[in-house]
Amino acid sequence: MKKIILPIVVLALVSFGIIDPGLTDEERKMAIEELARTQERLTSTVEGLSDEQLNFKATPESWSVAECIEHLAISEGMIGGMLQGALKEPADASKRDSIKIADTDLMKMISNRDQKVKTREAFEPSGKFGSHAETVKAFTDKRGEHIEYLKTTRDDLRNHYGQLPFGTVDGLQILLFMSGHTERHVAQMEEVIAHADFPAMTVPQPK
Repeated sequence: MKKIILPIVVLALVSFGIIDPGLTDEERKMAIEELARTQERLTSTVEGLSDEQLNFKATPESWSVAECIEHLAISEGMIGGMLQGALKEPADASKRDSIKIADTDLMKMISNRDQKVKTREAFEPSGKFGSHAETVKAFTDKRGEHIEYLKTTRDDLRNHYGQLPFGTVDGLQILLFMSGHTERHVAQMEEVIAHADFPAMTVPQPK
C-alpha cells in the first residue's frame, strides 16, 4: 500500500507546484509581455530618426535620444548581471517579508519621470557601442536573451533577491524594473523629440 500511496503524493505535490517552484503562468506571461512591449516602444520611437535628430540636445547638459538609447543598452546588461548575481544565492522563501513593494507599484515608480535621478558613472553614455545601429542591436540582443530566459526558466525568481536604492526586490521584480526603466527613458526620448527646436525630418527631393 505504501508503494502505491507515495507516487500519488508526489504527483499531487508536483501538480500544486510545491516540489517544482518557479513562476506562475500568469507571472511569466506578464513579465514577457512587459519586456516585449517596452522593447517595441523603444524601437518604434527611434525608427527613422536622422543622425541630426538622434544627436539633438535640448540643453548642453541634457541627453540626446542617442545617449538615452546607449544608457538603456548599458543598463540592460548591468541589470541582467544583477539578476545573475541574485540567482547565485540559494532561493530563500524566509526572506519574502523583505519585499515591500508590489510589482505594479515598482513599475509605476521607475517609469515616472516626475522625479529626476542622476545615473551612476558606470551607466553614463560614452559612445561605447559605436554606431546607432550597433547600440540598438546591443539593446535588442540582450533584451531578447532576457525574454527567452523567461519563456523557459524554472528558477524560483520570487525567492531570489537583489538590492536597489529603494530596497529589496525579488528576481522577477529585477526584470520588471528593467522594463519600467526602458519605459522611463523612452518617455525621456519623447520629451526630446517634442522639443520646439528638434530638427525636422528631411524629405528627399525628387531628382
